[in-house]
Amino acid sequence: MAASAAIQPKPQGMPAAKPAPIDRRRTFAFFCMVFGMFMAILDIQIVSASLAEIQAGLSASSEEISWVQTSYLIAEVIMIPLSGTLSRVLSTRWMFVIASGGFTFMSFMCATATNIEQMIVYRALQGFIGGGMIPTVFASAFTIFPPEKRPVISPIIGLVATLAPTIGPTLGGYLTDLFSWHWLFLVNIVPGIFVTVSTYLLVDFDEPDFSLFKSFDWAGLSFMAAFLGSLEYVLEEGPNNEWFQDEAVLILAIVCAVGAIGFFYRAFTAKQPIVDLRAFADRNFLAGSAFSFVMGIGLYGLTYLYPVYLARVRGYSSLQIGETMFVTGATMFLMAPVAGMLSRKMDPRLMMAIGFGAFAFGTWQITGLTKDWDFWELFVPQIFRGVGLMICMVPINNIALGTLPPDRIKNASGLYNLTRNLGGAVGLAVINTLLNNRLDLHLQRLRESVTWDSSTAMETLNALTMRFQELGTDANAAALKTMANMVRREALVMSFADVFLLLTVLFLGLVCALPFIEKPRAAPAGGGGH
Repeated sequence: MAASAAIQPKPQGMPAAKPAPIDRRRTFAFFCMVFGMFMAILDIQIVSASLAEIQAGLSASSEEISWVQTSYLIAEVIMIPLSGTLSRVLSTRWMFVIASGGFTFMSFMCATATNIEQMIVYRALQGFIGGGMIPTVFASAFTIFPPEKRPVISPIIGLVATLAPTIGPTLGGYLTDLFSWHWLFLVNIVPGIFVTVSTYLLVDFDEPDFSLFKSFDWAGLSFMAAFLGSLEYVLEEGPNNEWFQDEAVLILAIVCAVGAIGFFYRAFTAKQPIVDLRAFADRNFLAGSAFSFVMGIGLYGLTYLYPVYLARVRGYSSLQIGETMFVTGATMFLMAPVAGMLSRKMDPRLMMAIGFGAFAFGTWQITGLTKDWDFWELFVPQIFRGVGLMICMVPINNIALGTLPPDRIKNASGLYNLTRNLGGAVGLAVINTLLNNRLDLHLQRLRESVTWDSSTAMETLNALTMRFQELGTDANAAALKTMANMVRREALVMSFADVFLLLTVLFLGLVCALPFIEKPRAAPAGGGGH
């Protein structure tokens, strides 16, 4: 594959290879695109710390408000693999202009929503249109920059792809606290206009190929939308609705299975498949995508777990959650140049071992979690998480995309980014299911200990009754309710500790698997400068 990549003929319309240094116009255009990708990924998590405020503003129920995040994720997950085909048809320039312009307009519409139904529709459109920016940036990085520039470029796109969801709750908490929830979306408008205009004026990486529309696989698109959209819904909603006991989850699981069969059939039989799965035949790409999937669990799973613990156990506001979560983002920002330097000198497998080892050490530290942990107890684990994310992302990007022929980069970039998002979706589903199951188990065990025969329990109950004595005859009932809440809180904390222990085992397992992976091939000469 490495040899074939080196002699791969250039696709029609692609500019000729340029020796380093890359001209400043292209570099500036690329960084404008990176900023657009940052906004698209940021918006996945920017609402996560402010859902209560949006719920109050739109008079939505607790079941409905989760769709502000779910609708965005489902739509984005459909667009990400589709973007490869669309960018070949429309060209990188027009694909990105449409994606960033549409994302900006839908951000404005989200801010004007007056009910939950409007918000869900606008968020779905925002995620679908804006999702095209993410893989387009990855593809452009490995298309316009030569291999010798990748130690600089890879940490930048790695930082953006992992930093954006990490600081999402922080930025969202600040905006909601200082202004209102509307600013979660209004904040995109001025940068979005700038990215759209600059991309239109500066990007000239390739030319459109409208002839591909003649063989566009509409059936494949329909199957893919049914498959990925239903899969995302089942993974998001299943843990909270007893999985297949819920009618909607069961129906969409069947739709997902049918869609998957149709999608894979079309992928291997259509003249011009909507997604080219041949990239997985490349061992480097397959390995990089597998590690990206697990990194998605670490990235999105931990970005979910920390705020849930801080809100449900510590009772933190969205602003306090954001301030606590800022540690990981700051660490990643500081680690980006270090990751770039290491990528020049170190075996990528060793870098990934260090990264996943840091992940494992950070999650292992939290297995001693108690109800009193706050900013300082979570400080060091978050630093290790930030180090792990940054050290992992750079070699995984280079392994997955660094040796593919230029004509496969666009499709492969979509598949690669999809694995990270699906890893996050699967991780969240598993984490939610484990939290629910372990909570039930620990509640049962604690209830067996907290009985009328327990002297400790009776002493605690009497002390609580004395505290509530101003309530008169209701003092005993208040004490019982408080004690029940204490038991539930302790069971919840124990459930969090169990989940962090499982994540530790997962990351250590990956470290142990790394010696069995072949050392990645060197990038083909000129493979990145087309």
